[in-house]
Amino acid sequence: MSEERHPARLTTRMGRAIRDEITGLILDRGLQPGDPLPTETELVEALGVSRNSIREALKALQALDIVEIRHGHGTYVGRLSLDPLADGLTFRVLHGLGNDLRSMDEILEVREALEAALIHRVASAVPEQDLAALDEVTRRMSARAKAGETFADEDREFHELLYRSLDNALVTQLLRAFWDVYHRVNHRLGVTDPDPVETVKRHRAIVNALRKRDVTRAEKAMAEHFRNLDVRMAQLSRRRLG
Repeated sequence: MSEERHPARLTTRMGRAIRDEITGLILDRGLQPGDPLPTETELVEALGVSRNSIREALKALQALDIVEIRHGHGTYVGRLSLDPLADGLTFRVLHGLGNDLRSMDEILEVREALEAALIHRVASAVPEQDLAALDEVTRRMSARAKAGETFADEDREFHELLYRSLDNALVTQLLRAFWDVYHRVNHRLGVTDPDPVETVKRHRAIVNALRKRDVTRAEKAMAEHFRNLDVRMAQLSRRRLG
């Protein structure tokens, strides 16, 4: 059956082609995050499509953080972050919770697998300055826990510091995306840490293992940290059943 009889399908293919042309232009010109794109008029002339088609394509690319539309100023290359991934995964998990907890389990499984591999890589060679930074974050976590406060920001900082020595921006973004999904879902559902002091203890055990350059101990400490997260999953499960 011809696409002429399915205008929606044809429009979708055209929109994808225009987006590909724009991203191709970014790549061909070597544009970096924050660099300006050609004006809307220039894109219309260069691609030979309507102004509305350009606008729709740019909106779609903005949703992916590939471009940033600054109203009144123009369009620029976006941050190219994984924020759209975190947004999509958060919705996927929340949607899946209507049936079971499998979507949340999957997020934790992927994150645990990633961190287990990463802690193995860094355990024997974490720089002293990173260990000092981890000590400081852990102290702040402990102070907040004793005061009955949460420490979500410190928790994310801790896990990013662990692998800073790898100098891998994608690792940092992936960890941030999975961390964001987990904490957004917990926040939305009102799930809290049942034992913040114990959580701090699990983080401190990771740092102590790293300081001794003990790979096996570091891997074990990380695994125990994720078992602590399982306690929150059990809390969520009980809440759903109740």
